Amino acid sequence: MSKKILEEGIRVLRIESEAISGLIKRLDHRFIDAVNLCFACKGHVVVIGMGKSGLIGKKMSATFASTGTPAFFMHPSEAIHGDLGMISKDDLAVMISNSGETEEILRILPSLKRLDLKLITLTGEVKSALALRSDVVLDVSVDEEACSLGLAPTASTTAALAMGDALAIALLEKRGFRKEDFASFHPGGALGRNLLLKVEDLMHTGTRIPKVFENTPMNEVVLEMTAKKLGMTTVRDEKNTLIGVITDGDLRRLFKTVSQESTNLFSLPAHTAMSPNPKTIKKDALAAEAVRIMEDSAITALIAVDRAGNVEGIVHMHDLLKKGAL
Repeated sequence: MSKKILEEGIRVLRIESEAISGLIKRLDHRFIDAVNLCFACKGHVVVIGMGKSGLIGKKMSATFASTGTPAFFMHPSEAIHGDLGMISKDDLAVMISNSGETEEILRILPSLKRLDLKLITLTGEVKSALALRSDVVLDVSVDEEACSLGLAPTASTTAALAMGDALAIALLEKRGFRKEDFASFHPGGALGRNLLLKVEDLMHTGTRIPKVFENTPMNEVVLEMTAKKLGMTTVRDEKNTLIGVITDGDLRRLFKTVSQESTNLFSLPAHTAMSPNPKTIKKDALAAEAVRIMEDSAITALIAVDRAGNVEGIVHMHDLLKKGAL
């Protein structure tokens, strides 16, 4: 029985993969025309489909919208009961119907024609009523459905979905759509955070920046680090120029040395514990770049400086964690 189940799964995947492969042979000037129509659209691409085709249409419109082509899905039954008011003369309609004879879609065609909308149809019947009344027809026909009864839309919806993806990505390329553009439409996702979140959005500034001078007594250094709670402090010279950094690790190493030499720790100046030439970053750099530097350097805080080397802020690994930049 297990073998039969596995064989059935393989059969379905084979049929559906062949359905997509079959589209490649039929891709011609009509696909180019469809892409150009979508690109020239000044309004929205309105995707319309009924039943399973409607579900594919929802995904298609979402893919269009997230890749730079304004789009929304419209249910044909809702369209004839008022939703047609959402469509303007600047829009473009993309219809999905395997049979090309879907009654609900045919009923709204006169209204779309009155608006003088261009119409692209994805169908398995290129001589259907819907196809004959469309400006561009994309043939998404399949040899067979994966459903053993030949009833449930399977391979046909897979083919339509793949064609929708092909349209969206071809449009993406034609628009010169970038990763940064994609991120702007996905500010809540990981990609959006990586491409939009900058150091200046996270860094500690002003009085929250730990600061001591090279001759500051070590007891004051410890107090400053404790008060600012970043596990480090910047070290400046008399001109307020950054010359080093003291971290918790630097303090531990100093404690170990002092305990062996019987030296009064708190009488030592800050520069005896500091690490010179600390790692820095510009405040307009991406937070993802700050993460990379921290990981490569095995540090937990990074100093943001301006072009003159003046300290503008501190970004800590904890801040990056909280914002999901890691």
